[in-house]
Amino acid sequence: MKRAAAALILVLVLVGAALAQAPVWLDRPLQNWNKAGGNLPRGAADTSDRDDAIERCKMKPPETANARAVASAGWVPQLYLDRELIKGDVEIVGAVSGLDAMCAPMDYNLYVFLGGRYAGAVSPRVMSPGTDASAGAVRFTDEGITVEFARYKPGDSTCCPTSRVAVRYRIDRSGDGPVVVPVDVRTTRSY
Repeated sequence: MKRAAAALILVLVLVGAALAQAPVWLDRPLQNWNKAGGNLPRGAADTSDRDDAIERCKMKPPETANARAVASAGWVPQLYLDRELIKGDVEIVGAVSGLDAMCAPMDYNLYVFLGGRYAGAVSPRVMSPGTDASAGAVRFTDEGITVEFARYKPGDSTCCPTSRVAVRYRIDRSGDGPVVVPVDVRTTRSY
């Protein structure tokens, strides 16, 4: 019995270590996960979760049509890094699955809209603050947007990733609908 328990613990530790070191989308050649005319992904928050988070954390209710669309899709819309991200007809809306007891975001993503139409997400998967491949600074450029992502290695504390990379996205307006296309990734800071 003790051997079986020890073996199970060893397997769980090894699987956890393998998952922690598994390559993420930033380690592979970039592929576009966004599709022209695609739908905004569904979130886990229902209306009561969203309303509770807005009231408890003293957030502004969704003000733009795009933020309301994010809320309708089951997310809690949130100003990303406490600011509205709008330039011309491009709006990036922060979307969280919920807020913890200290009003910090739990799982999140950033959704891009062009002229009121959904154009894609900056990450192919939902992110968690303080983890590998979590988004940081967002910048508008002449060609589109650039988003910085934290890169953690085993042993890094949540405050201090080993490095940061920037992904450059172009905005394609030529097809069936607008789409955000990841173009390249480069290391911006290494500590």
